[in-house]
Amino acid sequence: MLKWYYLGRNTMATTVTSKGQVTIPKPVRDHLGLGPGSRVAFRLAADGSVVIEKADGTRQPSRFAKLVGIAGPGPTTDEIMAATRGE
Repeated sequence: MLKWYYLGRNTMATTVTSKGQVTIPKPVRDHLGLGPGSRVAFRLAADGSVVIEKADGTRQPSRFAKLVGIAGPGPTTDEIMAATRGE
């Protein structure tokens, strides 16, 4: 049985089985957009930490990226300047 737990606010731990397998915590799977059959890549960062990424290099857009462009084009710079000047 594998267990994971929070070590701190943004840190999670899991147990390695005798086969070298781990369960990726659900919040991490959700963040990376991983599902059954997904491939992951591990890389060593410059600071010595190990980073896990979705192997195809894509991940779900952040909550902020999802908002880009939904407000429409908006006024032009000239229109904003005119409104600011009271014209």
